[in-house]
Amino acid sequence: MSQQGEKPAAHEDDWWRALYDETAPDTGPSGAADSLDDRFDSASDAVGGPEAEPVDHPVTVVPLPDPRLPEADQVPGEGRATGVAPQTPTGVAPQTPTGVAPQTPENPAPRPSAPAPLAAEPPPPPTVAVGRAPWEAPAGPVGPRTFAVRAPAAPLAPEPPQAPVRPEAGHIGDRPPTYDAEPAALPASGPEDLDALVPDTVLDGARYGTYTLRAASVRGDSARFRGEPRRDALLTARFGTGDGALVLVAVAGGARGAEQAHRAAADACRWIGGSVARSHARLSDDIRQGRRGDLKSGLHRLTDRTYGKLRARAAELSLEPSAYTAGLRCLLLSADPECRTRVFFGTGPGGLFRLRDGAWQDLDPELPATGGAVREQGPGGDRLTMDLQITTPPSPYAEDPPPPPAEPFRFRASVARPGDTLLLCGNGLAEPMRGEPALAEELARRWGADGPPGLPVYLADTQLRTKGYADDRTSAAVWEA
Repeated sequence: MSQQGEKPAAHEDDWWRALYDETAPDTGPSGAADSLDDRFDSASDAVGGPEAEPVDHPVTVVPLPDPRLPEADQVPGEGRATGVAPQTPTGVAPQTPTGVAPQTPENPAPRPSAPAPLAAEPPPPPTVAVGRAPWEAPAGPVGPRTFAVRAPAAPLAPEPPQAPVRPEAGHIGDRPPTYDAEPAALPASGPEDLDALVPDTVLDGARYGTYTLRAASVRGDSARFRGEPRRDALLTARFGTGDGALVLVAVAGGARGAEQAHRAAADACRWIGGSVARSHARLSDDIRQGRRGDLKSGLHRLTDRTYGKLRARAAELSLEPSAYTAGLRCLLLSADPECRTRVFFGTGPGGLFRLRDGAWQDLDPELPATGGAVREQGPGGDRLTMDLQITTPPSPYAEDPPPPPAEPFRFRASVARPGDTLLLCGNGLAEPMRGEPALAEELARRWGADGPPGLPVYLADTQLRTKGYADDRTSAAVWEA
């Protein structure tokens, strides 16, 4: 009977007894986890899958009502969460629903009659915010997640490889010389004269003490075109070791038109080199001690011996002495860093120049017209000594012709200054240096500012071609630190 005194229908009693019968299966809580954390995890799994990262957009949790309680007994707002759960270092933790006491063993959460997956709204599509990173988002309520999409930086296109700058033998003047700048023909040779072959180009260099040496000898344009051998010879050699070592540079130029000119030049360099090698200890000491008088007389004797051998060799070949001779110019350089004395000596045509303060000085004054010993003052106060009377022993045969007039002997010992460049050269470079101002100016520009060039660059510099000058180019330059 109901509270109003009415007798319930029979089928109603059957339903009530079936619902609360002890033998009926329990329709209460199942064995599945049913906390708010479990529900949140279930919703997250349904949206993003087991591998999805936590999503920080708003999530609304809607629990099912408990069928065992009348609607009047449902607590308003029960099971509903609003807002966004705060993030923690380990992920997203759900907020406690408003109006619901925390779950404890004494206050368990209502359980639905049957577990069901929680329904959740699908995450809104992410919007693109160009130029703003997630950590730059303005403060305030969190809306849909915003990503800063940045296009990947395109890899810089590799710069095309720069072709190495190759030194080239340019020319001075409006038009190039008549001949090509590269060799065209090799000298003729046979089985008997292979040892006398001369290479087209010789290049050398060194650095000792406070100076850097560059030396080169190149066959002239005319000889390259006609297949003639290089008449100039170049010798660079070091004698001794340590601070007492002595460096010799010898430049020799054979007579133009002489068939054996290249052999005479090579012999002159070889013989003066042997004489200096045998006396290098004494010469090195005289240079370091500044004994100019001893140096002048000693080097004069060594030069006389060399030319005596050349005359003897000419006699062996049944040639006139003038057909087997060469101009010879030499530099002696000490390896001692405390010694800046540079010694020049030699005979014959050629040049000795010094680049100082951006201007060339010609240290080879013209010879006087009359014989005799002459002393002249050179640029910078350096003394230049020329002796026009080279003593030679009388011939034992009265019928022999007298020896040819001796070449003047030149000697100079000067102290180099930092920044100087000393240039010793054969006649093939000395003539255009004196006759073509543009060549001297260009070499002054190249050699006056950036220090000594490398060997290939120095070779290209010495080959600066000038119309009207096609002889061999042989030179040695010394840069002072």
